Amino acid sequence: MKLSTKGRYAARAMLELAIGYGDEFLSIKEIAKREEVSERYLENIMNKLTSSGLVISLRGKNGGFRLAKKPREITLAEVINVVEGSLSPTDCVDRPEICKRVRTCVTYEIWQRLKKAMEEILNGITLEDMVQMYKKKSIKEENLEFLYYI
Repeated sequence: MKLSTKGRYAARAMLELAIGYGDEFLSIKEIAKREEVSERYLENIMNKLTSSGLVISLRGKNGGFRLAKKPREITLAEVINVVEGSLSPTDCVDRPEICKRVRTCVTYEIWQRLKKAMEEILNGITLEDMVQMYKKKSIKEENLEFLYYI
């Protein structure tokens, strides 16, 4: 199962906002530049995140985007659900009535378990957790660069 670029870009954009949480608004141009993504494509994603209430947007010279809540209050599951929809690997998991085999289907149970596992993982990761992961990776990267040039 794959996340679409929408899901991946949304997670990355939200991480950018979480890293700068408490600072001023971050422009779409700056987010796109840092994450090396198309401004146009990112704009659609940010509009969805704004409509969902996860992000606040402000127009104007000093405008841009910022988190609507603290990073520890936003899970990765919330972000992914806004832009991707359900995490179900198949339609029947969310709508069992569409399949006449649901009661006897072994794979249906597997798809349910897969969805539950994904939800548990993504609900267990907040933007604050992602910021901490980012900081650890940044420190390791700095140390690797230092070692490389010695």
